[in-house]
Amino acid sequence: MHPKIQLRRRGLRATVWTLVTALAAAAGLAGVVLWQHSYAMDEQRVSIRHGGHTLNGVLTTPKDGRKRHGLVVYVHGDGPVDATHDDGYKPLWEANAKAGYASLSWDKPGVAGAPGNWLDQSMDDRADETAAAIAWARARPDIDGDRIGLWGASQAGWVLPKVAAKTPVSFVIAVSPAVNWLRQGRYNLLAELHADGASASRTSAAIAKSDTTRRLLERRATYEEYAKAMSGDLDGMTADRWRFVSENYTADATRDLDALRGLPVLLALAGHDLNVDTAETERVYREVLDAGGGLTAERYPDATHSFLKHSIERSDLKVALTALFSPRSLFADGFLDGQRQFLEELGRGGGATP
Repeated sequence: MHPKIQLRRRGLRATVWTLVTALAAAAGLAGVVLWQHSYAMDEQRVSIRHGGHTLNGVLTTPKDGRKRHGLVVYVHGDGPVDATHDDGYKPLWEANAKAGYASLSWDKPGVAGAPGNWLDQSMDDRADETAAAIAWARARPDIDGDRIGLWGASQAGWVLPKVAAKTPVSFVIAVSPAVNWLRQGRYNLLAELHADGASASRTSAAIAKSDTTRRLLERRATYEEYAKAMSGDLDGMTADRWRFVSENYTADATRDLDALRGLPVLLALAGHDLNVDTAETERVYREVLDAGGGLTAERYPDATHSFLKHSIERSDLKVALTALFSPRSLFADGFLDGQRQFLEELGRGGGATP
């Protein structure tokens, strides 16, 4: 064989083997991704009628062979959240399923093709919506109506007790819940400025802008008046968002928390929370609920407001890679197990219907 032809064939074989190796590695990685995103639960899309329109939901149930399960109903935080929270809820739903509980969530109005606009809602509207979903679930033969509870994060802190005042619930899991809208906003502003290492002049300017916004809200200013006062520096505030804030800025959960007295309540608090003053939240929850004996407060030192590990959330690349290859590892240590154990304790009290 001519030496040049032999070298060419050797080069071709090397190229082929490199390609085969790359494809095998890609297939292996694809297998890892598929395996990591396979959850130990059944999942189905559901439709819930409320107020003349449909809530587009997801119901997950354990694969344990039981005919009926308790249910965790999810109440979203702020923002345009879909039923799965971009699949971010699925590790939590799996933890619930391991404890023998189903999970129910739905797209916010106007999200993922759902009718309406979530920015048109008050906290009472959100509570009415959740109560309607609970009524829908209680009518299902596969849900134990006596074991339906709530899970809610952040802004849901103003919704959860309102739901409990409207319809019986068996427990509440409150994750980084806010107490007072205005104090939470000021805390968030100062915490982010501190984290950014803002100068004294920048901090003073931001506080002055926040104070101006508060005064505009108090006198029920229009969006046009707000835009004029801000000299066009709107910081992402749209007309719809201004209407939403104007409707809800007086929210305070302190009095509403009475509706949770006597219920098992798991309060999850993050050690790196820039959005919510967790010290205030824990103090208020203890003042209102400790007498009933049902409050369990758990702190997670490495958690951020979203309950991702602080070491991961600081890097967008780490978040993306972890979400792809190990989504359960996104969450702060003990967070998923803590919720599973809380539900298992409830289950030992009430049992499941075989």
